[in-house]
Amino acid sequence: MRADNPMAPGFRPLADYQARHFHFAVRGEADQRVAEITLNRPERKNPLTFDSYAELRDLFRDLVYATDIKAVIVRGEGGNFCSGGDVHEIIGPLTKMSMPELLAFTRMTGDLVRAIRQCPQPVIAAIDGICAGAGAMVALASDFRLGTPSAKTAFLFTRVGLAGADMGACALLPRMIGQGRASELLFTGRAMTADEGMAWGFFNALHTSDALTGAAQSLAESLVSGPTFAHGMTKTMLNQEWSMTIEQAIEAEAQAQAICMQTQDFHRAYHAFAAKQKPVFEGN
Repeated sequence: MRADNPMAPGFRPLADYQARHFHFAVRGEADQRVAEITLNRPERKNPLTFDSYAELRDLFRDLVYATDIKAVIVRGEGGNFCSGGDVHEIIGPLTKMSMPELLAFTRMTGDLVRAIRQCPQPVIAAIDGICAGAGAMVALASDFRLGTPSAKTAFLFTRVGLAGADMGACALLPRMIGQGRASELLFTGRAMTADEGMAWGFFNALHTSDALTGAAQSLAESLVSGPTFAHGMTKTMLNQEWSMTIEQAIEAEAQAQAICMQTQDFHRAYHAFAAKQKPVFEGN
């Protein structure tokens, strides 16, 4: 759990961040900013490279200390989300690496998922078209997934001779769609249709391609107008309670809620309720 104190050592704004391997933009007011990460290699269906993996990992790690970013949208350019690791720029070189080099790579990719899960901001994946391999894992690691009817999500690691156990897939996917369905997708590598994803709980909602970005922005705006410190606490507890007993979870939530009761947002909500007004949250 973090203290969302802009004066704390190491905390800094990220609105001026200049991305090198994808597009990064920030929208909204100073205290309610939404970051948009756009994978922008549309001619290849937005694959990841060694460099973009590392930069994404580092950016999500830095978001833990961002004083201004309150929500994140991840999307792809050109009608697709992400086709996974680039065949020529990643998979080819991997066939020539030593075991220590391979392990360093697989740990880096897992660290991207870990960083998405551990940043306090809600992360929204806006998924159109192809969402495969590492792209599917980025979507799975996000807190919300909005899709389109044409979205096709595939955990296709077995298609290249690898285990379906990649980047945390065997932990995250069964918890979301169930063990049997996850087993089918991870063993076969087949694409999950948008309708299946919606019925199975992978997608929160489906929108037309034209409406997808707007829907993601509307969701992000509704989140950043809420009690963002408390949202960060909710995300922390959703992650930590997987490994807790019920007794441990109840105690952890008691402590988490007591911390939130110390925030000014809690007091703002009470005073607004007493005055029959809508609370205006400030994230502290």
